[in-house]
Amino acid sequence: MPNPKGTPENLQPGKRKGEEPLTEKMNIRMTKSMKEEVQQQDDPPQFCRDAIQEALDKKKRE
Repeated sequence: MPNPKGTPENLQPGKRKGEEPLTEKMNIRMTKSMKEEVQQQDDPPQFCRDAIQEALDKKKRE
């Protein structure tokens, strides 16, 4: 029986920002000041992914 308070839009899967699905998780340690700066970004998770990808690309070029 469907939820009378739900909407059909809520049942749709979310949109991915990249080509690959984001299925993996990783925990990292950082300083309190780093965490505060990251959390001030518009999209903190995407900011972290972009920074990691940039570092990986740079390492490949070396």
